[in-house]
Amino acid sequence: MIRIRKSQERGLGRESWLESRHTFSFHTYQDPQHMGFRQLRVINEDRVAAGGGFGMHEHRDMEIFSFVISGALEHQDNLGNREKIGAGELQMFSAGTGIRHSEYNPSEHEEVHFFQIWIFPERQGLSPRYEKKSFDLAKPGLQLIASRDASQGSAVLHQDVRAYYGHLPTGDKIDFSLAVGRHAWLQLVDGRLELNAELLESGDGAALSEEGSLKLAAREKARFLLFDLN
Repeated sequence: MIRIRKSQERGLGRESWLESRHTFSFHTYQDPQHMGFRQLRVINEDRVAAGGGFGMHEHRDMEIFSFVISGALEHQDNLGNREKIGAGELQMFSAGTGIRHSEYNPSEHEEVHFFQIWIFPERQGLSPRYEKKSFDLAKPGLQLIASRDASQGSAVLHQDVRAYYGHLPTGDKIDFSLAVGRHAWLQLVDGRLELNAELLESGDGAALSEEGSLKLAAREKARFLLFDLN
């Protein structure tokens, strides 16, 4: 079964410095029909103008990562971490018992475009932690970017979820197998992608259950995030 979440159906948060598209309920956008999917709680596509950003604020008991598509994001937290995250880089933190952080666009001219993902942890009360990983946005195929066992150079995620970044040039195809009982969410960043005969366009998402195989074909160069969920 495939359920499509069209780009234009997403919630919209807008400030003078921010445009944020909410796949699931978030902040002032609340829709009881879209509160998340499996362990996924938040998929926000954010565009932050030069000099804009989120001031210091707290999170608890959530696995949170940001994946930068273009531009750069500056992260600072109360664990002592302060660094820039550029295109193709992922910052991951386990909020656990509590972490305070801020995120700003340090550029004077360039917008930063990134996805922020929230995933429920496998248990509450984890010790807060932070890490950063780098990936090649232009590399064809799938790259594992976050997982429970940190395999293939991925970031540690305290949940039975495997997150991938995908890039398919026009005409390329791949098959992705889901184990029995597993589910998936695919979030298209840009391009046009055929998913099991359903056509997705930039910003569209899709929830998949009882689909043993995902057949992906790029009708136009496509970039996407794929989540393998229990």
